[in-house]
Amino acid sequence: MIVRLRNAPRDYAWGSRTLLAALEGRAPAEGPEAEVWFGDHPSDPAETPDGRTLGAWLADQGASLPGGRLPYLLKLLAAGSPLSIQVHPTRQQAREGFARESRLADGAARNYVDDNHKPEIIVALSEHFEALCGLRELDATHRLLDAIGPATAPLRERLVDAEGVRGALGWLLGGGGSETVAAIIAALESAQSTEFAAELANARRVAAIYPGDAGVVVALLMNYVPLRRGEGLFLGAGQLHAYVSGLGVELMAASDNVLRGGLTPKRIDVPELLSIVDPTPGPVPVVLPVAIDHGSRGIESFPVPVDDFRLLRARVGEGDESILRPTGAAVVVATAGAVTVSAGSESVVLEPGQALFATPGTEELWFTGDGEVFAAEPGGAA
Repeated sequence: MIVRLRNAPRDYAWGSRTLLAALEGRAPAEGPEAEVWFGDHPSDPAETPDGRTLGAWLADQGASLPGGRLPYLLKLLAAGSPLSIQVHPTRQQAREGFARESRLADGAARNYVDDNHKPEIIVALSEHFEALCGLRELDATHRLLDAIGPATAPLRERLVDAEGVRGALGWLLGGGGSETVAAIIAALESAQSTEFAAELANARRVAAIYPGDAGVVVALLMNYVPLRRGEGLFLGAGQLHAYVSGLGVELMAASDNVLRGGLTPKRIDVPELLSIVDPTPGPVPVVLPVAIDHGSRGIESFPVPVDDFRLLRARVGEGDESILRPTGAAVVVATAGAVTVSAGSESVVLEPGQALFATPGTEELWFTGDGEVFAAEPGGAA
């Protein structure tokens, strides 16, 4: 059984007036449009065409989900300006943190709103997508800081190993390095480097949006990764990351646990951040799609090392057809052209930005037409 899903874009300040609008072929929005959620997360559940939430629709059909909820959340994400630098806990850290904070009074500041981890993958839909993810190899970071000049010396002397990086993050975000932060941001204006031209340009842009924010200097320690359309990034527990600009399709475990590390007016719990961040420097590999075959045809998967979800893609042209045999409840969103999605005698035509839900037990989803769709399903299949 399949049913259309809809949801209104969330209006976070970092959203874009144009990216989602261009995808859907409409005029720019009056305000920022940041994310569209296609799932049953209680913070913003998607709805069926008659206005019922996905959960209510399932209940009315006499259907249910294993565990009572989808294990994932599929989104369209449109970054018009940088998101906050953030990190997510492991499952064990989330369970312990949620149990610990459940004793707090209602309304108290919390880091953990549920007991789940939040690994995620994003795949670029715009021709150019920018992200900061993970911590750069220290030798390269020292070369970048050298290019900025003497103002970076108090920071450079801390960056001797992974634990030094952790200490530097605490020093920067805790306020101890405020004079160094100000001096580095000022020095960015005249800094030049052929090797790190893109990183410096990004840092200057971020500094203009978040003047004086220690996150500007944290960002200088992170890998700057530009993606082309169809390339992805997987972010696991403990990895610092921030999406900078562009449109993407994002899939994550069903959680809203976020520890922030700069580029935000929101609260930063420095000790808790330091307790869960992975300070190990190193590159974050770009994720490319691979063909799959577990009874499906013409389907590509973006490999991830978690069992909460899988992100799949089907691209069809006139006369083509792709077949997906879902591993469980699936959500499908169109990102180009017009694709007809069929399940048994039911068919739905999806255009960019439109989505549908397929109930557990749906044996096959057929994709025909001329366009592209992404599908989310539970992980664990071969």
